[in-house]
Amino acid sequence: MDRAKEISEKVISNYQKDEGMMILIYAQWCVNNGLDPKTVYLKTYPDQVHNEYVMHMLEQTVTKEEAQDIPNETVLGVLSLFGNEDLAFTLTEEIHAMEGNKNGSE
Repeated sequence: MDRAKEISEKVISNYQKDEGMMILIYAQWCVNNGLDPKTVYLKTYPDQVHNEYVMHMLEQTVTKEEAQDIPNETVLGVLSLFGNEDLAFTLTEEIHAMEGNKNGSE
């Protein structure tokens, strides 16, 4: 294998790992906030229902009690870092809805 191809494959592999971490951060944020990660994801990307990698990553969460808190700014920043503006927009809507529910119940 030539050096350029080896480097290219390494870059792709690292990107996929980082993308997996982005999906996991998103999914855990959803669980921590009482949302179903698949439902929210498919609201944004209905054509991704058969993306096995994404669906697998969405299942890798732990319970809210086992997880560390993920601030809204962190999950939105990670999504933006990967150019996932559509999902960030959907989460922003969810955040506003949650904040509205908190304000309405006080």
